[in-house]
Amino acid sequence: MRRGITATALVAALALAATACGSDDETGTTSSGELSGTVTWWDTSSVGSEDKVFKELAEGFEKKHPKVDVKYVNVPFGDAQNKFKNAAQAGDGAPDVIRSEVAWTPDFANLGYLAPLDGTPALKNQDDFLKQAVASTQYDGKTYAVPQVIDSMGIFYNKELLKKAGVEAPADLDALKAAGEKIKDKTGKTALYLRGDDPYYFLSFLYGEGGDLVDAGDKSVTVDNPEGVKAFKAVKDLVDSGTAKTDASDGWENMMQSFKSGDVAMMINGPWAVADTLTGKEFEGKDNLGIAPVPAGSVAQGAPQGGHNLAVYAGSKNLDASYAFVEYMTSVDSQATAAGELNLLPTRTSAYAKQEAVDSEIVGFFKPVVETAVERPWIPEGGSLFAPLGVEYTKVLTGQTTPEKAAESTGDSYRKLLEGWK
Repeated sequence: MRRGITATALVAALALAATACGSDDETGTTSSGELSGTVTWWDTSSVGSEDKVFKELAEGFEKKHPKVDVKYVNVPFGDAQNKFKNAAQAGDGAPDVIRSEVAWTPDFANLGYLAPLDGTPALKNQDDFLKQAVASTQYDGKTYAVPQVIDSMGIFYNKELLKKAGVEAPADLDALKAAGEKIKDKTGKTALYLRGDDPYYFLSFLYGEGGDLVDAGDKSVTVDNPEGVKAFKAVKDLVDSGTAKTDASDGWENMMQSFKSGDVAMMINGPWAVADTLTGKEFEGKDNLGIAPVPAGSVAQGAPQGGHNLAVYAGSKNLDASYAFVEYMTSVDSQATAAGELNLLPTRTSAYAKQEAVDSEIVGFFKPVVETAVERPWIPEGGSLFAPLGVEYTKVLTGQTTPEKAAESTGDSYRKLLEGWK
């Protein structure tokens, strides 16, 4: 028996008790039906860029509902998943609403930590959401979150450096290596910063070779198939050939600083990185930033589907206001604001017609990329697949293991994690 079955019953009972016994303030409504009380929101967006916009949006909800106090808390993305699990399991300190990375949602739902949202105001105009965005919000026949933003990855490039080298944005890995030689020869710079401490950045190479981590349909592990080995070989070759530089720690900071300062000509990243990128000296004139599809592997041009959902804690003492807050933060107007100010991609179809989204070149570029992005396995263990993959990915890039051993070791770890899978 999964621990989550017991947790589901316990948390549901606590939520029911809170609703039945709480004051008007706890339940989020006054005697007149007006929303009131407190909604604590854990936001995991980037500090210094995204957080400011989302906090302002939250303040807009307070203006609309003056008797509701939104307690905004920015929780570092890398800490949020375990912090929420610990708080929810203990029944103390969990927020009313959490910004959940797409892979976390089925995990939290399986453990019983999220309130089902079907039939609640949180899912207002549900048919307006992109189908691929909705997929990550559902588990075991119920909806446990609302998609806030959707994303994928592309290759960011310094137009001036590529022009000096006489090359175009590379369409595949062979073109990337050829461009790397010219970039080094003409400018003395390295072509690509390949983030080596985050396995999410490996997925485009895995999909490009026709592989995947697992096949959820027939419950089989596929990362150690020949395609997985080829993907590990591909990233190792980029580093060994000098086309790419990497680092086993502080990957985000090193990657961003290398690209923003012009030490490298390209990096693989997503729309969440645009605002930060444009603060770099190389991109004071934002026209110098180019974005193209991730270079294709030997089989396909693949990039992972990512994004963030807003979910409500099952033990919240203010469910009514929490539902309304989620609806507000995922509304067409809120998504249009995020598109216009942060270049983040909406999850609502109608938001793409808003002027803010229309005017964003980044949104315009990434929209077709998202539409063809590869869906990740929406299983409770989906987020846990990255830890063993990350260990082996880093070891390959730093020469501590071979692609063959890395694929085999990752596959073995997955079969221990996914009981009964082939």
